[in-house]
Amino acid sequence: MKEKCTKYEALFTFGNDETLKEHVNSCKDCQKEQEVMDKVSELLKEVRPYYKSKRHNVVKLKAACAVFAILLSGTTLGVINLNTDISETIKYGTTLSAEDYGFPVDSYGFLMVE
Repeated sequence: MKEKCTKYEALFTFGNDETLKEHVNSCKDCQKEQEVMDKVSELLKEVRPYYKSKRHNVVKLKAACAVFAILLSGTTLGVINLNTDISETIKYGTTLSAEDYGFPVDSYGFLMVE
């Protein structure tokens, strides 16, 4: 019984194209291996556009998430900075009154004007 040729993988990986072509032309086992590799190569060429479009969609999604995060954080910080009650509650734990600022106030908490 004839043993199967095992040179194809070594020539494909480490050899040059000319040596591989010469060996494939002279060896039936390696011709079958080359046919299988050609089929795999054709399949990869067929699905390449799908993966490129999928990668492009992932890039679009990442950009959209970044823009959303920037808009959300900008809006949140703007609201906090414009609304002093919220910012004081975050900083000090409570809303500051005129008395806390050191202004003269009456018993109702209104500013005393003299």
